[in-house]
Amino acid sequence: MLATLTGMGLSAAAGLNAYIPFLIVALLARFTDAVSLPAQYGWIESWWAIGIASGLLLLEVVFDKVPVVDHINDAVGTFVRPATGGLIFAATQAAEDYEQSSSFLQQNPWVGVVLGIVVAGVVHTGKAVARPLVNGSTGGLGAPVVSAAEDTASVGLSLAAVFFPVVVLLVLVLLLWGLWLLWSSTRRRRRERDRALSEAGYR
Repeated sequence: MLATLTGMGLSAAAGLNAYIPFLIVALLARFTDAVSLPAQYGWIESWWAIGIASGLLLLEVVFDKVPVVDHINDAVGTFVRPATGGLIFAATQAAEDYEQSSSFLQQNPWVGVVLGIVVAGVVHTGKAVARPLVNGSTGGLGAPVVSAAEDTASVGLSLAAVFFPVVVLLVLVLLLWGLWLLWSSTRRRRRERDRALSEAGYR
């Protein structure tokens, strides 16, 4: 159960930013005993993987805060984020520290990959749908603020997934609730703005 919660939390974090949970797992595996990756996933903690992920994270952090460019970034993320979610879920469910807590997933590793892809894909979809509404309702000024909040949430969710997996369900519920509130509020403001423009044009 703990392995599943850890994988779900990291996958959800990947839906917000693919490289943050990857780097957190890689750095914890390399420098601490908090994560012990099995041999087949040992490359994740290699210096070349950490270096590439760090470079991609820097690009993601910059591009995701620029209006219009963030839409292109989200389009690329449609493939990258779910794939990373599946990878991280599979890697952490196979970790020795969690081996005894999730025997079903140990025997059926493909289930973890699918769950990781689905969880990351759902979160990514919410992010990608909400962002244009935010940009449209704020004239693009909301993009860097929302992006910074997403990055912070990705870091917090990744750390919670590794160190406090039992709270992941609560965090996921709050995350989905927050995305829904953001989407609904920006959609409402957009309707109100369109209505006001329509009435002004009519007059």
